[in-house]
Amino acid sequence: MFEKSLYDLIRGLRNHKGNEKEYMQNCLKECRSEIRSQDLDLKATALLKLIYLEMFGHDMSWASFNVLEVMASPKYHQKRVGYLGAIQSFRPDTEVLMLATNLLKKDLTAASTTTIALPIITLPHVITSSLALSVLPDLLPRLNHTHPSIRKKTIVTLYRLALVYPETLRAAWPRIKERLMDKGEDPSVTAAIVNVICELGWRRPHDFLPLAPRLFELLVDSGNNWMAIKLIKLFATLTPLEPRLVRKLLPPLTEIIRTTPAMSLLYECISGIIQGGILGSGEDADGREEIASLCVSKLRGMIMIDGDPNLKYVALLAFNKIVITHPWLVAQQEDVILECIDSADISIRIKALDLVQGMVSSDNLVSIVSRLMRQLKLSSSGERKTANLSGSSPGESDDEDLEKTIDSAPKSTNQSPPLPDDYKIDVINRILNMCSQNNYGFLTDFEWYIDILTQLVRSAPLPRPINNVDSISLSGRSNDGDISERIGAELRNITVKVQALRPTCVRAAEAIISQLNSEASIGQTVVSGALKPVAWIIGEFCSEISSPEDILGTLLQLIPKTSSPESLAACLQAAMKIFSLIAGDQLAPWTPERKSKITLLMARIIHSFEALVLHPNLEVQERAVEFTELLKLTAEAASSQEASTETTYQDPPLLLTQAIPSLFAGWELNSVAPVAQKNVPLLDGLDLDEPINPNLNSLLASAESISIPVDETDEFESYYYQRPAATSIASEPAINKLADGRDEVATSYQQPTEETYLDADILAKRKAERLERNRDDPFYIQESSSIQRSSTPIHNILQNSNGPDLDVDSIPIMELDLDKLSAGVDHSQPHPSKPARRPPRQKIVVAADENLGSSGVSTPRNYDSENSTDARARAAHSKKLKQSLLGVDSTSISALSLEDDSSGKPFDPEAQQREEAEMARAMKEVERLRLEMQRANERIQVAHGVDAAGTVVKKKKAKKPKVVGIGEGEGNSNGNGEGGAEVKIKKKKKKAAPIDNGEGNAGGEVVKLKAKKKKAKPAEIQ
Repeated sequence: MFEKSLYDLIRGLRNHKGNEKEYMQNCLKECRSEIRSQDLDLKATALLKLIYLEMFGHDMSWASFNVLEVMASPKYHQKRVGYLGAIQSFRPDTEVLMLATNLLKKDLTAASTTTIALPIITLPHVITSSLALSVLPDLLPRLNHTHPSIRKKTIVTLYRLALVYPETLRAAWPRIKERLMDKGEDPSVTAAIVNVICELGWRRPHDFLPLAPRLFELLVDSGNNWMAIKLIKLFATLTPLEPRLVRKLLPPLTEIIRTTPAMSLLYECISGIIQGGILGSGEDADGREEIASLCVSKLRGMIMIDGDPNLKYVALLAFNKIVITHPWLVAQQEDVILECIDSADISIRIKALDLVQGMVSSDNLVSIVSRLMRQLKLSSSGERKTANLSGSSPGESDDEDLEKTIDSAPKSTNQSPPLPDDYKIDVINRILNMCSQNNYGFLTDFEWYIDILTQLVRSAPLPRPINNVDSISLSGRSNDGDISERIGAELRNITVKVQALRPTCVRAAEAIISQLNSEASIGQTVVSGALKPVAWIIGEFCSEISSPEDILGTLLQLIPKTSSPESLAACLQAAMKIFSLIAGDQLAPWTPERKSKITLLMARIIHSFEALVLHPNLEVQERAVEFTELLKLTAEAASSQEASTETTYQDPPLLLTQAIPSLFAGWELNSVAPVAQKNVPLLDGLDLDEPINPNLNSLLASAESISIPVDETDEFESYYYQRPAATSIASEPAINKLADGRDEVATSYQQPTEETYLDADILAKRKAERLERNRDDPFYIQESSSIQRSSTPIHNILQNSNGPDLDVDSIPIMELDLDKLSAGVDHSQPHPSKPARRPPRQKIVVAADENLGSSGVSTPRNYDSENSTDARARAAHSKKLKQSLLGVDSTSISALSLEDDSSGKPFDPEAQQREEAEMARAMKEVERLRLEMQRANERIQVAHGVDAAGTVVKKKKAKKPKVVGIGEGEGNSNGNGEGGAEVKIKKKKKKAAPIDNGEGNAGGEVVKLKAKKKKAKPAEIQ
């Protein structure tokens, strides 16, 4: 039991199931006593058991000195255990690591190959800058070792040393280069060198351009796939520096792509061609197109392989890069790419979305958006069914609940899996980006897009509802991540920019408002962000509303259900604009009917607005107070104004017909470019960073501390302002339990029909518009609403003329004279009739954003793929610089030059360290001398009458204007007595200036510069 081996420990651990922790503690106690033994065999066995227990999380740093003892053992099997313990437990801050330096240097120079390999393998795990400097002279000769495994391990270890001590590369690079150029070198050593060069190549690629012939030879002749992958990655960094490599690399890369069965090598070839810029190079256009087509065809095959999602993912990654240079080739693979949109793997879906957003055009926009809309509708319909089945009213019995559960069981198997809300938001964002890019340049049917926006509002995931009004921030911004707000903003953007479609957009806004009101029952709140832009559309273009009274009633019903302050403010403004449209008609007579209608309407609006007078948001509160007081004044004026009779005519109140409409009449609002605000010049004296009130924070703090007591027993408040609890008596119709709403899944990749992604009411509206548009088209067969059976034109004539009871005797008989008919017939050859052409579509004009001068482009720019923009490339490059092997920062290697010294001497790290120390001492001596010379300069200035307080510059400023003011032309003469005296002072100070210039730059240069500036400025003024 005392001398049990590692195998005994493992067997005992398996035998003590459920009590492993106690068993491990006992083993640790045994190992502590065993590792202190003088017997190296027992010490090595205890260390091996400690290494095994360390893998379970037990610390063994306390045994670091014992590890060092086992490392120093002359027996190889014990030394190997010691080095393994060092790899597991030693860190760069381990104290005994300093004691291990001599042991590492000794083992590096050992005669046995197995012994040399132990420190080489251990160094990458314990290396520090000081240790690297110590072992480097002993490690470099191992590059010429006779055994290839030692050379291979040494090369890899030198790279790890270079990450900590970059000067390693300068000393080792000549020997590494010699090993690479040796054609008789072992392939494993060559592969290790290629790996190291590939890791260094992306930092300083120009250092490895001279190696291109040898690397190309390895790429062509080597049969190692992994080395070929590294070489292709290296050439991808070299081709931007040497464009002639493109023509040289095309034949071997094409041959590898055509013949290799390894998918990893195939993908790396394609990725290297893309990253190296071979597809976008200007030379050899035919070869470039050929290899681009070959890459696209191979990537298509990778996507079509079933059962391997990894291949699909990497193929989509490559497609995202090819679409930048060859979008037409990627667009030809639309069928397989759209199939990836419906993949079960969410990562494949996202990469497919990135790809379709880059290859979209006016030809495939409708098919791509239809496919995405169908996906959203299937998911949202499944969620609606689940919500309807899970929600039950209080009046339902347990039998009905059981019946629902039984009926829902077979339906759940046919429903598509629900999509996460984040994915839905991403899909909707991409749909909006695809349709709006290039200032809606890809859109051919704006009415279709408006219907898409209406459907998106219904399919968009709703944010978390805010039930507590006090939790809303004073800034008024709530639900910042609501995607439905962006959908509404897109509808508002089309309404403003496309004037011809404003009636259609307003009708879509009416439908959205009505839907939001119907979905929010009593006691629930409207949390959709689309309410704000939709209410703005209805208010701004209220003249296009079909029924203003109904929309105003809908808005007044929505106001108490709305939780967002921004939406509330928009609804208040829209309600007042619609009211001004209804009541502001000056030509309509002021009849009793109109008077009573307007009075009741104002009372209803005042009742809705008064509830918001004490709203916590200042914007809502201000609008509610202003509109309430204005409507109260208008109500008093309307009640005092007599109505018109048959004998007397009375004008309506001016507040109704002129005052209120004038508040909303003015210039038409147009869209403004996002960058135009930056070019607005600031007014003089305007500081936007200065607070308006310096005591604003204290005022806000005092306002928050004020609490208004509320009497809980106020019956008037509870009767008029507290809504009673909602009771629902509605239950699910029985037809919903019987009908199986199974959605048809489109099996074709082509454009889905509108029935698969649009709701029934939107389809009915589109059908009615299509019938109205084709009503006068003679080539369009109209549908008959009154006769459901098949009929002929003569039957319709008889039916219309005789009614439902057909009288055979009343059928008109026509006399046919064939001679007369043949006499009037022209027997010439008939001219072929031209096929009827459809009337041209209405030309839609999309207004550009208003802009200021030099504001840049006002319209959205084209889609940029994920790797095409300079900003993302720079961000990716900086991120890559921070990454390094084993978590060590390798940015210092990029500043290291691998070129040889000009003198041709071999690099000596110790000599360079001595030179750096001497340079540091010399710099300190120079700084000391400079300070002494500066002090001597100050003493000389004091001797010439300048005080030690440092007022030399002030005296220059005082005297220079006097000299120039007395006479400009006396610069080189003695002049008068006073002028001569002043010039004499100048000469004295000029004598001190050369002393400053020779001894230091502290004071003399300042005086000299000030004197020159003071000479020029007064001369220019005079």
